Formats: sequence, C-alpha cells, structure tokens
Amino acid sequence: MSQGKLGWAVTGAGHDIQRIWNLMAGNDDVELFLSRAAEEVLRMYRIDVNSFPGKIHRDTAACAPVCGKFATGHYRALVVAPASSNTVAKFVLGLSDNLVTNIFAQAGKGRAPIIVYPTDTAPEMDTLSPSGWVKVYPRRIDLENTEKLARMEGVRLARSFAELEAAAREIF
Repeated sequence: MSQGKLGWAVTGAGHDIQRIWNLMAGNDDVELFLSRAAEEVLRMYRIDVNSFPGKIHRDTAACAPVCGKFATGHYRALVVAPASSNTVAKFVLGLSDNLVTNIFAQAGKGRAPIIVYPTDTAPEMDTLSPSGWVKVYPRRIDLENTEKLARMEGVRLARSFAELEAAAREIF
C-alpha cells in the first residue's frame, strides 16, 4: 500500500464494535480518532482504549491541527467505522463540528480514500448491545442519509462487516 498512516475513526455507535476493534487494533499502521461519544460507547462494551497499540487522537479541542494532515497526504486513507446515524447525517449535510466530521471533510478535500461503515444499512437489523442481541429498525431519514452518503464522491460505503473487512484489507 502507499505511504502514510491509516486514520480510523470510531463514533458513538456500538454496532459490530468488538469485531471492528479487533480488525483495527490488529494493524500497527493505524492511528485512532475517537469522538467523545465513542469513548463512552467503548467503555459500555468494556473495550480498553488504552490497549490500542497505535496513536490515539481524542476530541478534546475546538481546533485539532491533525485534521489538516488528511488534506496534505499524511494519511493514505480514512475509515469511519462504526459511523452513527448522527455522524452520517453530519457528513451528508457537510457539517464539520467535531474531530470525526473535520477529518472526514479534510480527507475529502485531500482526495484521500474514505470508507464508511454506517450503523443504519437496512430497514430491520440485529445488533449486539452491551446487554445482548436486539432488533433495531432504522428510521427512514437514517436510511436516506446512508444512501446519500453512498453517492458522495470519494466515499466507499461498507454495508456489512464483511464489506468493511474486505475494504480495510485493501488499504492495509
């Protein structure tokens, strides 16, 4: 693969989080970007963020200079997985008001490949919550935003963990 680190952002969603964590943390070329909500969700799923082997960027400031590195080629690609419905909506609207939405915007401006695994990909889904399996029914607006995101230039949508894993292997 090309030079540069791989940026991986985690948002405030738990869908497939353990499998995503295992996939991401198994590669020493990944830098982790955590939204504030992601930190809460990871604790709920009992995932020890401090066990991550690479560099961790946290959403602690209104301005994060690391975001600009996505526009300058420092990072070869960005993966956002899992992407909550809130984050997907912000991507679609072009909002850049936190660490994850800012790096998404900068990666797009720098034409870095972007892979997004949204939580809302089907009208009915099974997902593992911290207390067990639950059935969820994404709202129409969330499914519409997922479709809009799929049509965005430079964005590759993964609609399943298998698709995410295949896409990630290509850029590892």
